[in-house]
Amino acid sequence: MGRESPSDDSPKVAGSATPLAAVAQAFEELARLLEAGSGDLRLAPFSDACSLVSILFDSLGLAFKFAEMEYVAKVNDLIEASKTHDTLNKIIDHDLENDTVRKQGSHSRNLRRVRLGLDLVKTLFEQFPSSGGCSLKEAASNAYGQVCAPFHTWAIRKAVGAGMYALPTREQLIVRLNETDQSVHKEMQRFINACNPIIQYIDNLFLSKKISLDW
Repeated sequence: MGRESPSDDSPKVAGSATPLAAVAQAFEELARLLEAGSGDLRLAPFSDACSLVSILFDSLGLAFKFAEMEYVAKVNDLIEASKTHDTLNKIIDHDLENDTVRKQGSHSRNLRRVRLGLDLVKTLFEQFPSSGGCSLKEAASNAYGQVCAPFHTWAIRKAVGAGMYALPTREQLIVRLNETDQSVHKEMQRFINACNPIIQYIDNLFLSKKISLDW
């Protein structure tokens, strides 16, 4: 089904929201759509919400440039796919029928990579240092090692490790996100809470079709 403009059920974002608050709001709306729906998550609102996350990668600078570039490309593919596939379920079924689920460039593979990107941001937020706590570099390194490193080659892991030294400080990131020391944790927690059921839904969707998550 084609769409000339964002669908009516796309997440609504307040124009005055900070980048982080806008992302949190979009995923809260996405989680509500998932809860209110029939168990099928529509691809258009999902890809629209995911597109907002790229600014978070951009705020982290060089260390996460690889993630931003890969993530944006995969989200753009899903946005394009939403013109012909209504739901996440349908893109996986389409790839199953064509034996292309794990094929480079397939919608299913791109969905897996977008899911990893969401999990990377969520895990970083979960480990985001409090004032006087661990460094942002330590939190980001832990998040990357936990979520993405198992799926990346040695060369990519080495490049990411080197890039960690270019991360902004905790305080610099808060300024880039236009947040305060008080508001940043609140908005991050909003995203974490809303993102958890989305990630779980995607994992369960693959597992329900006998597709493992180790790729």
